[in-house]
Amino acid sequence: MSAWSRITETKVKFIFFPITLFYWGVIFWRNVFYNFRFFVSRKVPSKIISVGNLTAGGTGKTPAVIYLAKLLASTHKVAIISRGYGRKTAGTQVVTDGTTIPDDWRNFGDEPTQLALNLSGIPIVVDNNRHRGAMYVIENFNPDIIILDDAFQHRAIERDLDLVLINSQASTADYKLIPHGLLREPLSHIKRADALIFTKSNLAQASERILKMAKSTNLPVFNSTLKNSGFVSKDLKPYTVLDNTPAIAVSAIADPDSFYKSLDLANVNVVRKLAYYDHYEFSRSDLDTFKNTLKEHSGSIIITTEKDLVRLRNLKLSGIEICALSIQFVLDKDGEKYILEKIS
Repeated sequence: MSAWSRITETKVKFIFFPITLFYWGVIFWRNVFYNFRFFVSRKVPSKIISVGNLTAGGTGKTPAVIYLAKLLASTHKVAIISRGYGRKTAGTQVVTDGTTIPDDWRNFGDEPTQLALNLSGIPIVVDNNRHRGAMYVIENFNPDIIILDDAFQHRAIERDLDLVLINSQASTADYKLIPHGLLREPLSHIKRADALIFTKSNLAQASERILKMAKSTNLPVFNSTLKNSGFVSKDLKPYTVLDNTPAIAVSAIADPDSFYKSLDLANVNVVRKLAYYDHYEFSRSDLDTFKNTLKEHSGSIIITTEKDLVRLRNLKLSGIEICALSIQFVLDKDGEKYILEKIS
């Protein structure tokens, strides 16, 4: 790093220091109030499983929730509640009753819509007030188990099982409080969890610091992988991609590196990468960019993620050869056994 880069980095840290201090203070006192029961976590008449993390995105929560819902649905009535990040609506909204397909992802958020497109027979509701959402789900769908998507920081509702996901690909630098890193709250708060799950273990080895931290909690620690399960077309039908097919990788997710590594494992020849910020809402001008890039790389196709395809499907994709890489979350056998025993 050059001297100028170090000076610039120091200035940026100095500018953001008051924001970090304020953010840390809010998180600290909020958790103190919950720990000493000034704020109360309310119980609901259904078993609650929370799937969350300490960092802002990129751990693979959506594939994990899909896996968990399918695992439990064979023996239980399952429902899912998500905040619905980035949606245009407010309050309690039904994404699907288990039989319907969402009409417009913008009403619910991209991740709840992705859940609905991958899960059949499972009601999904979005509500940033998880307790209100849970009571709505219980009254209307009467599930045995409610899965809370991204709820580790949402302590207003009691849970029977608190699972925290840790991205194996995350660097040590990521484990600093926002805005200097990706941490939503101090790393020590991970001890509130019941169990830790390292994700994407087939793509990277977690850093030594994070492994030591996980071991020091004395919590059960499990590993999971992301398995490629083929490709799907814009109509969500199976799509064939031949080995070494030249492709333009389009992504707007928190951890694009995992997408690139998964494409490499699928023997896809990535000739160009177009990366956007997480939850980015694609526009028609982006489609023009796609078309021009396809012309520059004759014979290539566009491959994106399932989450991004949710946001792209609302646009007119005629004339664009596009598909999504489908991935499957796979938990190790010990982790699966632990969850089933805890919830039974």
